[in-house]
Order: sequence, then structure tokens, then C-alpha cells
Amino acid sequence: METAAVTFEARAVQRYIRRAPRKLRLVADAVRRMNVEEALNTLKFMNKAGSVDVSKVIRSAVGNLRDKFEDETFDENELVIKTLMVDEGPTLKRIQPAPQGRAHPIRKRMSHITVVIAKKEESENDEE
Repeated sequence: METAAVTFEARAVQRYIRRAPRKLRLVADAVRRMNVEEALNTLKFMNKAGSVDVSKVIRSAVGNLRDKFEDETFDENELVIKTLMVDEGPTLKRIQPAPQGRAHPIRKRMSHITVVIAKKEESENDEE
């Protein structure tokens, strides 16, 4: 009977963020596949409002990993952002009055951010 290898991995989801997914994806693409410490430093100095939301979810995923595996100690250098997805949430539809009795639609978009954090594998270190 073989024992399955333990994968150290945790996730965090933030839903209904009042920011357009298109804007958040620009931030997410910049830090995807980085290690956690490097990603948080990059987000700290990024000049985008969505960087605050993304960094909160990454920190939450790290906290979830530490809670899930309490007997293990994790350094932020050995944790990697395995997946970072920004999905579209519901859209609030509003109407802006326009000249001559017309109406222009306004769409206030929402986003869902999903982050999966994993510990670096030893085989990954050999490839780098």
C-alpha cells in the first residue's frame, strides 16, 4: 500500500469585488506564477487600484495554508502562486439620462478573484 504524497496547497476566494474584471486581470497577469514574497512586493509598488484587492486575496491564501497545515512552517520564498483567476461577477445595470429623452446604459461590473498557493516542489528547484 503506497502513501500519497502530501501537496501543500490552499486557496482563497474573494467574491463580489466592485471593480471591473478587465482592470483586475491586468494586475493578475503581472504576478501570476511568481513566488509569494516577490508578488506582494510587486503589488505594493504597482500603480493600479486593483493591486490592493489582489494582494489581500494572496495574503488570505497564505494564511489559509498556514491554518490548514499547522505543524509545518512556511517561508514566503518557498510558496508559489499556482493559479490566479479573475472571473466576472454580476453586473449592476443603471441608466444615465441623456438629451432629448434618451437613456444611456451604465454597467457597474463586479469581479471574483480566486488564488491557489502551493509550496515549491523540490523537482521545480532542480529545473530552475
